[in-house]
Amino acid sequence: MATEGGKRTAKRAMVGRLSWGLADQAASSMTNFAVGLYVARSLGLAAFGVFSLAWLTYGVVLNVSRGLATDPLVVRFSGVPTASWRSAAARSSGAALGIGTALGAVCLLVGLGLGGRVGPAFVCLGVVLPALLLQDAWRFAFFAAGAGQKAFANDLVWGVALVPAMVVAARVGSVAAFVLAWGASATVAAVYGCLQSGIRPRTTGARGWLREQRDLGYRYLVENVSLSGASQLRAYGLGAIVGVGAVGAVRGAELLLGPFLALLMGLSLVTVAEAARVLRQAPHRLNRFCLHLGGGQAVAALLWGAALLLMPDRIGEFVLGGVWSSASELIVPATLGVAGAGLGSGAAAGLRALAAARRSLRSQLFASACYVIGGLGGAAVAGTVGSAWGVAAATSISSAVWWLQLRSALRERHHNPIPEVRTP
Repeated sequence: MATEGGKRTAKRAMVGRLSWGLADQAASSMTNFAVGLYVARSLGLAAFGVFSLAWLTYGVVLNVSRGLATDPLVVRFSGVPTASWRSAAARSSGAALGIGTALGAVCLLVGLGLGGRVGPAFVCLGVVLPALLLQDAWRFAFFAAGAGQKAFANDLVWGVALVPAMVVAARVGSVAAFVLAWGASATVAAVYGCLQSGIRPRTTGARGWLREQRDLGYRYLVENVSLSGASQLRAYGLGAIVGVGAVGAVRGAELLLGPFLALLMGLSLVTVAEAARVLRQAPHRLNRFCLHLGGGQAVAALLWGAALLLMPDRIGEFVLGGVWSSASELIVPATLGVAGAGLGSGAAAGLRALAAARRSLRSQLFASACYVIGGLGGAAVAGTVGSAWGVAAATSISSAVWWLQLRSALRERHHNPIPEVRTP
């Protein structure tokens, strides 16, 4: 009975951590959505385009920081003793701050060189990048510690600070003002993260952190950048092959799947940390955990797609306007593509928990190549719908590769176990 009670307690704790991950992602997604909508309504199409360039650049830099600084933290320091976590979090956050400072300086110089309408936005982005990356680093540190409620609270603080900052920016009425407002509110949350954790980022330990975690960090860096790069290549190629209307249709289908994609992103914040805990506490259960995780996400995606198919046209037109007619044709292949990605994400979490960075990188590069080839090959053969079906096929194939790599990694660990945690 004690064993059964312990299992139930562990399951409740896991569900609680996953729930905080979803809540945190909901807060973050709502904040990002509100910022985009407010800036678009305040500045108009052309200026919003300039702001979007700064936003996309931030996304690339964020992937760099996560790959080098925070992904290794989640893999190697989830569920470890508090002293080890605090030391690692101090150096990891210091590395994120250092990356933000270095790449922020690059953005600042680029902005000064560009001038015009785009230049000031990049200058301001360079100024606020360190705070933006530090805030994100605290989120990952809290999830590694199993304290998702602190990450949620931190994002709420950012959202609250964002309100007066955006009002002031709207009065100024420039892209640069909105970028500064966005970054200034993130600074408030980043400072609050220091108070929550009781940790000061150790920038002096950043170089040591990057050196110690280079076996994971550089591979995760390539993984993260290849993932976002594949999506961009498919969008640019689709626009060139079919036309910009096709890109709009695909974006419309993604918006229809938006709530479920936000769910996937929220889970991704905590699944690696949870898989790492399972590996330490009950290694024999890792494969089952990953299978339940991936299978559950795939089934949920299929149910969401079925609900979209039953949605009346008048509701779709209310949500997407004139884009609905084109986007609705892509619901089935887009849903299958997301289901395939959800199934593969279970295996991906397992590979990261195992610190099998080489296998994880191999799988991600294969998946990115399949995504681009499927998306553009399908577009060349059958236009927008062909591109959507090509991506669906690509994600299914990629999911199989992820699971084959996880199976091999588990077999390899069984025959040659290695320590998962490095303490300073």
